[in-house]
Amino acid sequence: MFLHVNPSTGLPIYLQIQAQVKQAVAAGALRAGDAMPSVRKLASDLRINPNTVARAYLELEREGVIAAVPGGGTFVADGPPGLLKAERVRRFRPLARQVAVEGRQLRLSRDEIVQLVDEELKAFGGKS
Repeated sequence: MFLHVNPSTGLPIYLQIQAQVKQAVAAGALRAGDAMPSVRKLASDLRINPNTVARAYLELEREGVIAAVPGGGTFVADGPPGLLKAERVRRFRPLARQVAVEGRQLRLSRDEIVQLVDEELKAFGGKS
C-alpha cells in the first residue's frame, strides 16, 4: 500500500492516513471505484491498531472521500462530495490559515507563500 505513518511527527496517525488518502486521490493515484485495503489489512501492513485505521476511514467516509459497501469493502467515492461552496470554503479556511501562519513564522513574504501554493496547485493539475 502507498501509505506510511510516522508516530514521531506529533500528528495523530489517523490524520496522517486521512491526509495521505486525500493526497493520493487529488494526485490521481487513487481513482473513483478503486478498492481500499480492509481496516485489518491496512492496520497489519502499517503495524498499528485497527481502531486507528477505522477512525481514519470513518472520517474519510464522512467527508465523502471513500464509501463503504456493507459486506463489500471500501472504495474511493465517485467524485467530490456534494457540498455547497460555502461548506467547502468553511472546511478549507483553517488549512489556509495554517499555511499563512506557518509561512509568516518562517519569515516568507506574501508573494513567496502565494507562489509556493500556486506551484503545488500546478503540480496537481490545478490552474492559476
